[in-house]
Amino acid sequence: MDKLRLRFSKTGRAVYISHLDLMRTMQRVFSRAGVPLKYSEGFNPHAKISIILPLSVGTASLCEYMDFALTEERDLAALPAALDPYMPEGIQALEAYQAPGKGSELRWLRLEGVLRGGHDAAFYNDFFAQSPILVEHRAKRGVRTDDIAPSIRQARFTDEPGGVKAQLILHAQEPTVSPELMMAALGDDAPAYFRFTRLEAFREDMTPFR
Repeated sequence: MDKLRLRFSKTGRAVYISHLDLMRTMQRVFSRAGVPLKYSEGFNPHAKISIILPLSVGTASLCEYMDFALTEERDLAALPAALDPYMPEGIQALEAYQAPGKGSELRWLRLEGVLRGGHDAAFYNDFFAQSPILVEHRAKRGVRTDDIAPSIRQARFTDEPGGVKAQLILHAQEPTVSPELMMAALGDDAPAYFRFTRLEAFREDMTPFR
């Protein structure tokens, strides 16, 4: 069975599992559950799994996706229940299905978060309503400066007890704008603490990604 996709959540203590450790964890989970992953051929075979848009350490998500292939036919509807007993705390398999398209079709993410130790909501609303929003960051070919304003579809901030609530819709790939990049754009006005959770993923036309 090829071109399969698993949607899973990663919350709680699991947010501190790195991408490479998560890949190893998933291989162990499938093995212990008796679900045979397909491996590549050659001298150094590796499991045919790929996590779409890996999370930064410390970020939670209710909409993570992993593409994979199996060596035999399986009931995909029953697969999450088969995997869950072997998942580490904080990771839950939500659904498995035949992938309808490529992982590169994931283009937008809806996120929610909290900011503490910084300004009030009005300051952040005003800052992210401006254009351009220039931020210097490290890329594959060195340090570069980009305008991230066109890649922020929504940036809504409200004051709440204990901090500022942030509701964001950000472009996720080509170009990629993360909450961390947004906070970097604030410079010295960045909050002392922030934490975000991915809630939903969309295609370029804002239809749900699957």
